[in-house]
Amino acid sequence: MISDHDSFLARGKRQKLIDGLRTKGIKDESVLEAMNRVPRHVFMDNAFLHHAYQDKAFPISAGQTISQPYTVAVQTELLNVKKHDKILEIGTGSGYQAAILAEMGARVYTIERQKELYNKAQKTLAKLGYNAHFFYGDGYKGKPQYGPYDAIIITAAISEIPGELLEQLKPGGCLVAPVGGSHSQVMTRICKSKEGKFEETRHGLFIFVPMLGGTVNGK
Repeated sequence: MISDHDSFLARGKRQKLIDGLRTKGIKDESVLEAMNRVPRHVFMDNAFLHHAYQDKAFPISAGQTISQPYTVAVQTELLNVKKHDKILEIGTGSGYQAAILAEMGARVYTIERQKELYNKAQKTLAKLGYNAHFFYGDGYKGKPQYGPYDAIIITAAISEIPGELLEQLKPGGCLVAPVGGSHSQVMTRICKSKEGKFEETRHGLFIFVPMLGGTVNGK
């Protein structure tokens, strides 16, 4: 899928990054393989190669960031992605996380409330040959008409998980989100049992930009 948008230099830097993620404790090889195939530099302004494969978050448009690769790996690993899973992403951002999920064979439904990011991410994923369903609007409500979902991922800090999103999980599905205040959040996974009960586990501290809510363009 990648070809024209990659280079020998980028692949080398990416391999070094992936080796680093492995030493930091990422064990799911399907996640690491997907991240090794997706050219992160394409999702960054000016495609700065010397920044793209550092294990750091960097600013993108509209006051948002592209998450640290380690953070992307942790969230993706917690989702336990299987091929053909239907996954709802709240907060498309640059589109990098959506591309990782698509590379893993998931059917991706992604919501973004910043119009600039919404437009740019669609173009970037199309350029790389990935298919995803993009929606412009309020992620707090999810997209129940396309659910239920095998997994839901929230890529911005949220003070509590909306019940509307939990309702959109399939039995056996899990939601992963950074939950907490503005300074730090706990990576939280909530899984729904076959009987419809929820079990919560916590997976370390992270820092995300806050999730925005409310109306979009007055609607």
